[in-house]
Amino acid sequence: MSDLPTGVKDADAARWDAYYDATAGRPPRLTLLTALDRFDSVLPRCAVDLGCGDGRDTIALLSCGWSVIAIDAAPSAVERLAARSDLPKNAVLTTRCGKFETTEWPAVDLVNSSFALPLCPPDAFPALWDKITQSLKPDGRFAGQLYGSRDSWAGREGVTVFERENARQLFQDYEIELFDEEETDSVTPRGDAKHWHIFHVVARKR
Repeated sequence: MSDLPTGVKDADAARWDAYYDATAGRPPRLTLLTALDRFDSVLPRCAVDLGCGDGRDTIALLSCGWSVIAIDAAPSAVERLAARSDLPKNAVLTTRCGKFETTEWPAVDLVNSSFALPLCPPDAFPALWDKITQSLKPDGRFAGQLYGSRDSWAGREGVTVFERENARQLFQDYEIELFDEEETDSVTPRGDAKHWHIFHVVARKR
């Protein structure tokens, strides 16, 4: 695929296509819904969806009248999102194909990143987290997941994990509204066995 962003290989594209096929039709993440419940109904509001995939969270935001900047490194994700039959008419949607470590976005009310931030390499994560915090308006929110140190992907190249206290320390400039730790054995959407150690987080920037 000649239009793949730097660092995204054909094999990666096929792997993500299989993931999108396996997760098609699933509802928005609970962390996103929790964050949306914390905002008042005043519009307009803008969100960035980092690692948007085929749009399960982006569609929920657009359906609530938000404008969304949807970012994903896989071209097929952006294509699937744009082609969704449930994309609201007159939706204010901007799509950007690229890695969120190197993609820029403006000030927003919400940064949503469902199961995507752990795939930022450890050496790039501090700068990415700085960018996320700086991009949030006062009283803006972060919603998403971090991986814990006991996750079976800990130690895998390109994956960032945290001890519980280190994860909480990321939010020293925030009021934490949800911080749920989950540890369980199950399978990935592709059917691979996996031990999950996850922190589900919603936090408001002070």
